[in-house]
Amino acid sequence: MGLLSEGSPLDWEETKKYADHVRTHGVEQFINMYQKLKNRPCDVLKWGDEIEYMVIKLDKKKKRAALMLAAPQLLPVLQKEEKENPSETRTSWMPEYASYMIEGTPGKPYGGLFSHFNIVEGNMKLRREQLLRLLDRENGETCLSLASYPRLGAPNFTTPWSEPNPSETGVSRSLFFPDEAIYPGHPRFKTLTRNIRSRRGEKVAINVPVFKDKNTQTPFVEVFTNDQSGEGSKAAKPDHIYMDAMGFGMGCSSLQVTFQACSISEALALYDQLIPMCAIMITLSAASPIFRGFLADIDTRWSVIAGSVDCRTKEERGEEPLKHNRFRIGKSRYDTVDSYLSPDNDKFNDTDLVYDKDLCQRIVDSGIDESLAKHVAHLFIRDPVSLFSEKIHQNDEEDSDHFENIQSTNWQSMRFKPPPRNSDIGWRVEFRVMELQLTDFENAAMIIFLVLLTRAILTFNLNFIIPMSKVEANMAESHKRDAVKNSKFYFRKDPSSKSGDGDDVCTQMDINTIINGGSSFPGLIPIIESYIATVDDADVDTCCTITCYLKLLSGRASGRLKTPARWTRDFVESHPAYKHDSVYSEEINYDLMKTFVDIVEGRAEGCTEKLRSTKALGGVLD
Repeated sequence: MGLLSEGSPLDWEETKKYADHVRTHGVEQFINMYQKLKNRPCDVLKWGDEIEYMVIKLDKKKKRAALMLAAPQLLPVLQKEEKENPSETRTSWMPEYASYMIEGTPGKPYGGLFSHFNIVEGNMKLRREQLLRLLDRENGETCLSLASYPRLGAPNFTTPWSEPNPSETGVSRSLFFPDEAIYPGHPRFKTLTRNIRSRRGEKVAINVPVFKDKNTQTPFVEVFTNDQSGEGSKAAKPDHIYMDAMGFGMGCSSLQVTFQACSISEALALYDQLIPMCAIMITLSAASPIFRGFLADIDTRWSVIAGSVDCRTKEERGEEPLKHNRFRIGKSRYDTVDSYLSPDNDKFNDTDLVYDKDLCQRIVDSGIDESLAKHVAHLFIRDPVSLFSEKIHQNDEEDSDHFENIQSTNWQSMRFKPPPRNSDIGWRVEFRVMELQLTDFENAAMIIFLVLLTRAILTFNLNFIIPMSKVEANMAESHKRDAVKNSKFYFRKDPSSKSGDGDDVCTQMDINTIINGGSSFPGLIPIIESYIATVDDADVDTCCTITCYLKLLSGRASGRLKTPARWTRDFVESHPAYKHDSVYSEEINYDLMKTFVDIVEGRAEGCTEKLRSTKALGGVLD
């Protein structure tokens, strides 16, 4: 979730008074960090994953599943061992936005040893087991790693249930998402919710196209009985699923991986090279086909999260002339990156980058490359949306909270992360787009594929850079229903070539060609396999594990295996209670969640179809 500073939060009216102060001092803090750490001794390659679990209660008698608002009670217990034995713990736990979510990471990062690829899935299983041990499983309490909960925002989606509060006394004022579902243990979460809404001047408005089945009403229009102000009815679009709160995005879960590079130059290179991979990995991991109890015509949560924290005013969105704001801003603060950072790749930055020219010049004058300066100045067109009174006045030589304030609330597809002050952590790159998978096997497969690809990029000096406009086009394509089968994506024709510029360096390919290779493209899995062949300490056992992971991605890319989104759609469409009207009922939800639990716990072997489905979700085809 980002920076979790402690203190007394300011409301938006107070926060905006200090916006220029935070930006000015945040840039100075970045400059000081850069100058101090740019030539630090070579760091070792390290990496680690983040998984956000949802706690769920299955009521067998009522045939109802609901999200348990239990994180405030569970988290202190999970964190106890880490606090008591920080050098020995194998897991680490943090709060997340919602009271039904808990974030788990490895206790220590993985390193450069090849054998580390063989312990990732085991650590994921350990995290799940630690959380499960605290739950009353006999009474239906469990946890799942879901990208999105399909009935988030539908009636009774939490336990205990509280009615949403759309009045002026509410935090989010949502018609659907109760304030009680926001994690209460840290003031950041409710502060962000209030201040994003206040800065925008209205509630966020998320509209996802509904999947039009044969019995779906046309036009698909909802009536909101608690919409006393009429704001929801006005914001909701026909034939769309309407959502109106930060919780609809930040209440989803993601699969993220952070890489520590050996130097700042290597971190910049990895950041740039992984940008074209964002759309590819979102497509392969697609797992979010249902929102607020309705089947959607998209397969991922990305656009929902982007809309959930879109604090831009009408002026910034281009709906009114600029008067009180400084910039027209084309995106939410949660969205895709807008530029490459290495000077060598600047020629591929072919989209308009909005940035603060004064701040950019200050950064350039300090001796920092213009490409990186523009990136930071682009992040700093945003206002702080969470500020604590105790953190206003800082020592720019020693502190970094103002920089992190803006940096951590630009939730982009990639994040370039300077070393924290007074630590042994190096320059890092965070890959943030992947949809969380149901099983530990799948999550480990996604993470290890990406880590191996970074190793191949560095070892073979590969080049995946394409024009930024093509990156944007790819991300738009990746959200579509069944994009893995039906869409094509711009990709570098020859990853071994450093020459060329503009559109000539790339062409459209299907996912199968990108991952498995074709007549004119080697394929990412064959490239990874070539890298593995160069590794001196590549033991047989770890190689066998990696082969299984690569088969999963290969199978999804070729269409032999379904994405979680497609598997879920097929489950719903074949359910006896589904009326082919796009409505995802409590009964269907209970059966799906129960099936998910059976799959994760290895019990989904009651019939041939379930066994086949288990392999499609969490394994590989023979």
